[in-house]
Amino acid sequence: MSLTWKQSFINFGTYLRLEKSLSENSIEAYMNDVFKLERFFNEAGRDVNPSQVSYLDLKEFIVWFGADNTNARTQARVISGIRAFFKFLLIDGEINKNPASLIESPKTGLKLPEVLSVAEIDSIVDSIDLSRPEGHRNKAIIETLYGCGLRVSELVNMRLTDIHYSEGYVSVTGKGNKQRFVPVGNKALKEIDIYRQYREKLPVIHDQNILFLNRRGRRLTRAMIFTIIKNLAARAGIRKRISPHTFRHSFATHLVEAGADLRAVQEMLGHESILTTEIYTHIDRSFLRDTLIMYHPRS
Repeated sequence: MSLTWKQSFINFGTYLRLEKSLSENSIEAYMNDVFKLERFFNEAGRDVNPSQVSYLDLKEFIVWFGADNTNARTQARVISGIRAFFKFLLIDGEINKNPASLIESPKTGLKLPEVLSVAEIDSIVDSIDLSRPEGHRNKAIIETLYGCGLRVSELVNMRLTDIHYSEGYVSVTGKGNKQRFVPVGNKALKEIDIYRQYREKLPVIHDQNILFLNRRGRRLTRAMIFTIIKNLAARAGIRKRISPHTFRHSFATHLVEAGADLRAVQEMLGHESILTTEIYTHIDRSFLRDTLIMYHPRS
């Protein structure tokens, strides 16, 4: 009996979860990419199961998908998911030849992340209304995102027991459930302490150990963090398109610009490859020239 789309989704999800140890957000992204491929065949009225998909089918799918999604990065994201799916089917013995092996992703170029200046971050912090119940929580969120360079998923899952005050570190559970220790500054620790006094007064605590909670005592969602930051940026008059990840980019960029070792930044960000961290070397030319003059023996 041929493998059905439904069963292939179940098997692929299990593989990503157990063997690749991906986060639920990453798994959902990969699954959505494959759902799009199934929808392509359904809308075309073609009864094609996963093991019957050909290289030409995938070429037609890319044209179909690209008609409504012209952004090269979006196309590349979907193609990456499709590649991973057929690579899994090959490993699992469901197919003998990978139809996606010759599919090329569109060239996306180097997209440099949006970065906030220190002054802009200060203005966001200053825009927080500390007279409101959630004020100190939001201030602690900004200081922790920027002070530790966390992903938003790492922030919402941070626990009280992850904070090691005497050592000046926080334990972070990153992608693939990999743990790392990240230094945390006195500023962030101070704001966390102030927020915790408010946190103790919350009437209902859904999870006793989760650090950042909403007014009902439940864990904040990723979407809520996005909303908080969007509102604060608007109040501060910042017109850049920013997100929680912008503070992570700013954290890394400011460290690299100040001369921090790239491998140390890689460790703090939790990047598997130093190549990922190297995007933060997009520093201004005057800084590069000053570095050359200061450190090169022939300057």
